[in-house]
Amino acid sequence: MAEEVGAASGAGVVPGATGRLAHPLYLQDLDLVRTADLGWDDLDGCVVAVSGATGLVGTFLVDVLMRRRELDGTDVRVLALGRSAERARGRLPYFGREGFSFEEVDVSVPGSAPSVPADVVFHLASTTHPRAYATQPVGTVASNVVGLMNLLEYACQRDGAPARFVFASSVEVYGENRGDVDRFDEAYCGYIDCNTLRAGYPESKRCGEALCQAYAAERGMRVYVPRLPRTFGPTVLSSDTKAVSQFVGKGVAREDVVLKSEGTQTYSYLYVADTVAGMLHVLAHGQAGVAYNLADARCDVSLADLAHAIAHSAGTHVVFELPDEVERAGYSTATRAMLDPARVQATGWRAHYGIDEGMDRTLRILRDLA
Repeated sequence: MAEEVGAASGAGVVPGATGRLAHPLYLQDLDLVRTADLGWDDLDGCVVAVSGATGLVGTFLVDVLMRRRELDGTDVRVLALGRSAERARGRLPYFGREGFSFEEVDVSVPGSAPSVPADVVFHLASTTHPRAYATQPVGTVASNVVGLMNLLEYACQRDGAPARFVFASSVEVYGENRGDVDRFDEAYCGYIDCNTLRAGYPESKRCGEALCQAYAAERGMRVYVPRLPRTFGPTVLSSDTKAVSQFVGKGVAREDVVLKSEGTQTYSYLYVADTVAGMLHVLAHGQAGVAYNLADARCDVSLADLAHAIAHSAGTHVVFELPDEVERAGYSTATRAMLDPARVQATGWRAHYGIDEGMDRTLRILRDLA
């Protein structure tokens, strides 16, 4: 059962969680999203379920929803979902507050689902970093397919029409660039060798999108599919082994930034505030059943340039180090994976932060909280 909240005075609040919520830059980010035209009226009075609520993106989304409730007096209610209540208490300082509840559930287990009905579901739970791809390949696929199906079924159990559903897809559905485009539009289909360990993540995300289409056709669901680029920000988890997350960790500690390749790979990135705003925008202004790339050309950068920019900010250097066997097995083989955001921009969405400003905010917030 969910841990329902009463009017208690912040039970379970921990310094690490409250620290970011007292930082002026982080509060600016929350308010940037909170005050944007993101269809907030359609969420008032709703229970919003968020899987992966303690992750990089999920934590920021929960923070935005709770801040809107507390400052604007809205009646949105957050149902945070995760595999560990203990981890959630250390990450989400809302236990004991009105409008927040947490349910300990592993949605990737067949047949599992939350016990509390929701009006809107954000499925953000996913394995999203290389070491986990290599060491938890079954869990990687399960969270993107079994977990998604469990939550789609859960959404269908709502009285009346099924809950509105947001499936956070990924740039990885495009596979490797065939060399015929600079940026991927939503119809592009690159190459994925499905007979590899690393294929589990992109192939399961592709399958997830197909599953969403199946539920839309057969069960009448309104499913929204934002395709996320590589996201970074101050809600990054210390366990995240993505290159950008490791760079950030070194930058915060003012240590040399470790590059484990030549760094010629060029990718689309997005600051977490823009990623969350983009997902909410797609829910409010996008068309159900249509995929939307969330990206901004100002955030397209090579891995080497990103490493050097963070090292420069830290006053350190970039050093090369060979990845270990486990890391190498989880690395993406894509060398040029940039998203074309024309479709979502046509609906009126634009990212607020470029790569430099977003990274500067990330490093400043995390350094202050270290």
